[in-house]
Amino acid sequence: MLLLYYGCIKAENGTMIITINSVGCLIETAYLVFFLIYATRESFISTTKTLVMFNTISFGLIVSTTLLVTNDASKRVEIVGWICAIFSVCVFAAPLSIMRLVIRTKSVEYMPFSLSVFLTLCAVVWFIYGLLIKDYYVATPNVLGFLFGVAQMILYMMYKPKKVVQPKPVPLQIVVDLGAILERPETYSVGPGVGPKPRDKDEVEIRVEVEMHEKPVDEDDGGEEIKECMGKVCVDLGGEMTIVPSIPIVA
Repeated sequence: MLLLYYGCIKAENGTMIITINSVGCLIETAYLVFFLIYATRESFISTTKTLVMFNTISFGLIVSTTLLVTNDASKRVEIVGWICAIFSVCVFAAPLSIMRLVIRTKSVEYMPFSLSVFLTLCAVVWFIYGLLIKDYYVATPNVLGFLFGVAQMILYMMYKPKKVVQPKPVPLQIVVDLGAILERPETYSVGPGVGPKPRDKDEVEIRVEVEMHEKPVDEDDGGEEIKECMGKVCVDLGGEMTIVPSIPIVA
C-alpha cells in the first residue's frame, strides 16, 4: 500500500509501480481473507489487531502527515520514498527467522526453493528497473533482497533432503535337495485346505524343469563382460507342490 501511494504521488514513472502494487494488494487481500476464515480465535484476534494498527492507523498517519505537513511535492516524494525503502528492507529481512530455523533444524521443510528463486528474480528485476528510471528508493532495497534470496538458495542446497536409494530386491535363494526327495520312501501331498497325506514314492510323478539364462553383471580388467548364469528350477511332485526358485548357477 505504501508503494501504491508512492507511485501515485510520483510525477513520472509511477504507472508501473501503481499497476504492480495494485495487483499485489488484491492478492494479499485474498490471502488475508482466507487466513482469517480458517484461523483460530487467537490468531484471528491478533491478526486483526495487526491489520488495524499497520494498515489503517500507521498508513493513515503516513498519508495524512505527508499530505498536510509537506507542501513541496518533491520533498513529499523523498519522504515517502525513504519510508517505502525502510519497509521494503523489513520485508526482505523477514525470512531471517526461517533461515535460522533451517540452520537449527537442518531441514528446509518451511523454506520452499521456488519461493527463494522468485524472491531473488523479483529483487533483480526491480533493481534493474529502479536503475533505469533512476529511482534509488526502488533499486536500493532490492540489493538486500537479492542477497537474502541467494543466501536462502544456498541454505536449501546445503540442507535439502537427500534422495534415498531403495535397495534392489534380492531373489530368495532356495536349495532343493532332489536326492533326499528321491530317496525318501514316501512323500506328502499338500493342497489348499488339505492336511499332509502320506503317499508312496512310486505313486508320485516327479518332474524337474531347469531354465538357464545369462545376464552381464560386471567387466573384467580386459573390458570383457562377466556374465552370471541364473537357473530357474521347477519341481512338480505329482501335481501337488511346485517349487520355483531363482538361484545363481556356478559352472
